[in-house]
Amino acid sequence: MTGPEESNAKPPFRADHVGSLLRPQRLHKARQDHADGRIDAAELRGVEDEAIREVVKAQRDVGLKSATDGEFRRAYWHQDFILQLDGIRQGDATTTVRFQNADGVVEWQPAALQIAGKVGLAEPIFLDAFQHLASVAEGVTPKLTIPSPSMVHYRGGKTALDPAIYPDVEEFWNDLSAAYAAEVRALADAGCTYLQLDDTSLAYLNDEKQRAAIAERGEDAEHQHLRYIKQINAALADRPEGMAITTHLCRGNYRSSWVAEGGYDFVAEALFGELDVDGFFLEFDDHRSGGFEPLRYVPRHKRVVLGLVTTKRGELESKDDLKRRIEEATKYVDLDQLCLSPQCGFSSTVEGNALTYEDQIAKLRLIVETAAEVWG
Repeated sequence: MTGPEESNAKPPFRADHVGSLLRPQRLHKARQDHADGRIDAAELRGVEDEAIREVVKAQRDVGLKSATDGEFRRAYWHQDFILQLDGIRQGDATTTVRFQNADGVVEWQPAALQIAGKVGLAEPIFLDAFQHLASVAEGVTPKLTIPSPSMVHYRGGKTALDPAIYPDVEEFWNDLSAAYAAEVRALADAGCTYLQLDDTSLAYLNDEKQRAAIAERGEDAEHQHLRYIKQINAALADRPEGMAITTHLCRGNYRSSWVAEGGYDFVAEALFGELDVDGFFLEFDDHRSGGFEPLRYVPRHKRVVLGLVTTKRGELESKDDLKRRIEEATKYVDLDQLCLSPQCGFSSTVEGNALTYEDQIAKLRLIVETAAEVWG
């Protein structure tokens, strides 16, 4: 299979990846040593810096054109960012999220988020993390991943809002989008040209069970995706022209388990047609994710990164199978709009998925090699 000889200078790249990577054992040990008081914050940061330098080199060595810091400074892909926004804190209660895998159910009980004050951005979040990444990303484009604005709202919904602080919910949404817009500007000023907004909510909403749960708490489940698209667009309205922005839509990723199921059909027309991003990272690794039919709504000027390589198992996919599935996707969107990646991160939380470092590298190398054979 061959594709058009088209420049691949702008993200997302033909061979790409979502963001999080398995943490090395020495980083796990350093985090525990810091928690137990055996090393200070500066010593922990030194271990993180070196681990990030090495993981960037690993991404460059397999042939990727972009590199992340593996989210090595975070415990969770989303909460480490969200809790640094003004006005948001962990509540006293916990929520139970039921993940599932082939062996059964895995429960995760994070602290509930609470909007305890006006939402804002006192100072940029992850700015120092991006600056370190950029300093070691010679030869590749540094990519920063952050949770989308939707993630501040999805789990708690209006129950997380104090009516004494936000008597009008529109004020909350305006403040949230303004905080994100300020973050985008600060990152652009620091030289960030590749930013990804990670979003489980817009994928979860394809699952009838998730929509039923939202309706039970008194919200408009049939139109919530439209609200999220509107607020993400408001956050991105003033981004500079040279900044590529993508979004990753996932149905949950915790220790090789997931939460939601179902194709992208419910949100597809509005999502692909209205969300003002340059590309969509979509998981298509198994039947949970549905078929490629919703891709018919993708406009000509946007790219789709097909997440055909699973991060939830170590078994390596067949290159021929990947090519066959890419060809199948071209029934609904042009080949020159497509890219290839894993379906999710390898370690959305610090624990990581059930595969080895060697498995991870083999999968990234497979993606690079397959993309080279498909697109040249």
